[in-house]
Amino acid sequence: MSDETTIAIMNRFNEAFLRHDPSLLDGLVAEDCVVENTGPGPDGSRHVGREACLALWSGIASSRDSEFEPEEIWAAGDRAVIRWRLRWGPGAADSVRGVNLMRLRDGLIVEAMGYVKG
Repeated sequence: MSDETTIAIMNRFNEAFLRHDPSLLDGLVAEDCVVENTGPGPDGSRHVGREACLALWSGIASSRDSEFEPEEIWAAGDRAVIRWRLRWGPGAADSVRGVNLMRLRDGLIVEAMGYVKG
C-alpha cells in the first residue's frame, strides 16, 4: 500500500469527525478491526470487530458537543499516524491533544490505538 493511498484513507476517516457524519465511516473498517480507545485511564477501552469499532467511532463522530481538529497525518506503507486536538469548549483547558496509531490492510482500517496528553 502506498503512503499516498494510506493518507487518502485517513483523510476520509477524519472527514467523518470533521463533518459529524458517521456514515462516512462506511467502507473503511475491516471485519476484524481492533480499537484501543484513549479512555478510561490508565489503559483505555478495547473494541473488537467492525460493529464494535463503528459503534465507538460513530458515537464520537456524531457528537455536536466537540470539535475534532486533525493537526498532522503521515504514513509509512500500511501504517499511519494522526495527530489531533479535540475541543469541547472555547478555553485552552477545554481541549486535549492526542495521537492515533493506525494500521490498514487491503484499504481497510484493522487497528487503531489512541493516546492523549494527560
